[in-house]
Amino acid sequence: MSLPKITHLPSVRLLSSITKHRQQVLLPPVTLQTVPRRAVIQSPYRRPGQPKQDKFPWQNINFDFSKGLEGIKTTFMLLKKEFTDRWVGPEGKPILEHMLEQNRVVWEFRGPESLEQWTVSSDLEIGGQSEVFLKLGKNNNTCFLYGSLDSTPPRDGETRYSGYCTMRSKQPLGSFNRKKHYDWTSFNALHLRVRGDGRPWMINIGTETYFSHQKDDVYCYFLYTRGGPYWQNIKIPFSKFFLTHRGRIQDDQHPLWLDKINTIGFTLGDKADGPFQLEIDFIGVCKDYAHTEQFAYEVYKRNPEV
Repeated sequence: MSLPKITHLPSVRLLSSITKHRQQVLLPPVTLQTVPRRAVIQSPYRRPGQPKQDKFPWQNINFDFSKGLEGIKTTFMLLKKEFTDRWVGPEGKPILEHMLEQNRVVWEFRGPESLEQWTVSSDLEIGGQSEVFLKLGKNNNTCFLYGSLDSTPPRDGETRYSGYCTMRSKQPLGSFNRKKHYDWTSFNALHLRVRGDGRPWMINIGTETYFSHQKDDVYCYFLYTRGGPYWQNIKIPFSKFFLTHRGRIQDDQHPLWLDKINTIGFTLGDKADGPFQLEIDFIGVCKDYAHTEQFAYEVYKRNPEV
């Protein structure tokens, strides 16, 4: 009686198959969870639909002789003012008046030259259909911001949302185009006198940052207008402003840095298509002794107590 032949597998192949089987049973594959976070190094923002600019930075400079003479004249005027202000006191005020100051008007609109400190923009820059305009109000004593909002996105294949209008102050500059900052450490609230049409606005405050990837960080809070012919005196504590980055609220919140304020702006984006208007009398800061809150939001303890 003949027995069937039994073929033996090589020991190497047998061990590899057993090891592979044990790895599949005992050690299942684990997928790493990725947490979205802000990148340390970011490329400059390019609006959708616009081609990349392959130019060197100096190719965008306008080398005009008349423009250079006007810049030299402006620089020496600012330099003279900086020297004289140092002898008088901070910001050209006596030191006693500066210490006891409780209210300060930073921006007021009393002539055509006051509008030169502001700039307006809308989604028209990215192919949208919203329009915004800025002019002086009646008797040249107010700022009148008006236009039409349209939330229809442009057909560029990239933009999904649209419909915004913005008014923002320009960066203050000193002599030789040095950056200057507003110092509001003596105050704790923003004071505005406005008259709107009932739409909600967003107030944006930009501060000086220490790192390049924080250049788009903005502190925001809401401005609710009630409409009608009456003016509103609005006081918003600085402790209410929260930190955002490119429109996204950040988890790591910290109070507003009042010693280096760069710009302030107003943004409308309530998705209500149609005309809008906002009239501003002045924008200032004040010291409210009844408000003692340091910060209204939860912050992380970097060195928690044991």
